[in-house]
Amino acid sequence: MTQHIVFLDRKSLIANMRTPNFAHRWQDFEQTQPEQVLAHLKDATIAISNKVKLSGEILARAPQIKMIAAAATGTDNIDLAYCREHGIVVSNIRNYAVHTVPEHVFMLMLALRRNLLAWRQDLQHGLWQQAEQFCLFTQPINDLHGSTLGIVGGGVLGQAVAQLALAFGMHVLLAEHKGAASVRTGYTAFDSVLRDADVITLHAPLSDATRHLIAEREFNLMKRSALLINTARGGLVDEAALEVALKTGRIAGAGFDVLSAEPPRAGNRLLDLDLPNFILTPHVAWSSCEAMQILADQLVENIEAFVAGSPRNRVA
Repeated sequence: MTQHIVFLDRKSLIANMRTPNFAHRWQDFEQTQPEQVLAHLKDATIAISNKVKLSGEILARAPQIKMIAAAATGTDNIDLAYCREHGIVVSNIRNYAVHTVPEHVFMLMLALRRNLLAWRQDLQHGLWQQAEQFCLFTQPINDLHGSTLGIVGGGVLGQAVAQLALAFGMHVLLAEHKGAASVRTGYTAFDSVLRDADVITLHAPLSDATRHLIAEREFNLMKRSALLINTARGGLVDEAALEVALKTGRIAGAGFDVLSAEPPRAGNRLLDLDLPNFILTPHVAWSSCEAMQILADQLVENIEAFVAGSPRNRVA
């Protein structure tokens, strides 16, 4: 049987795609709008999606699809319950961003902890040129060494961030699930992590249980000197509460790579935050050249494994 593979959002992956080792037809669409999904999936037996939403309603109208290859780790855009019920295999990508995401996390942490944007602003305002001595003391600088990092999400990415933190001489706390009745060995109660950490970094998936994991209550538990880093999913944080926390000095700063809706075509309150203690990047932590090539190679391997009858990296 010749498989018909359709990549719904090929533009989301800048990498070379290896040719699968079985009979197939491959069709790329650079982008797929919601109203185009069904037309683009016509005759497809294998669908590749990075962020295109594949709801149960859509999949019910495309019964020939036997596999969905997620071109990402996150699968919140795919109706997994429908896929399980109807025998559609869903495989995702694992561990491809184990270097690029932690490096991005530390870029944000270092920039905020050492007040990089505020220093640049002072230079633009001519403060160094007017200084009476060789350096400025207009902004505080804090080391990462000796500080405490709280990690929410103890998976591969959280563990990779922990390794870098230890190399920097940081103390590391892995947060237990919010509201958990007991605390696992090696973990610390969620609220205790919020109270004790100098930097909190999020690496949890987005689900009904984790939506707005960090909101007003959680900001009120944090140190006023704390930083919040989010390279996971925008919905993990109540963005309105974050704006208030930053503007009122409830926390010292935040570095985000994600928003609650992407791309933010209708705008977003965080886009308008012109603050030296807030950094926003456009969901690029995952996308180093090296990481994208690993992703592309693994994507084809997942599809080949499915066709060979031994699906791997299954989430459904």
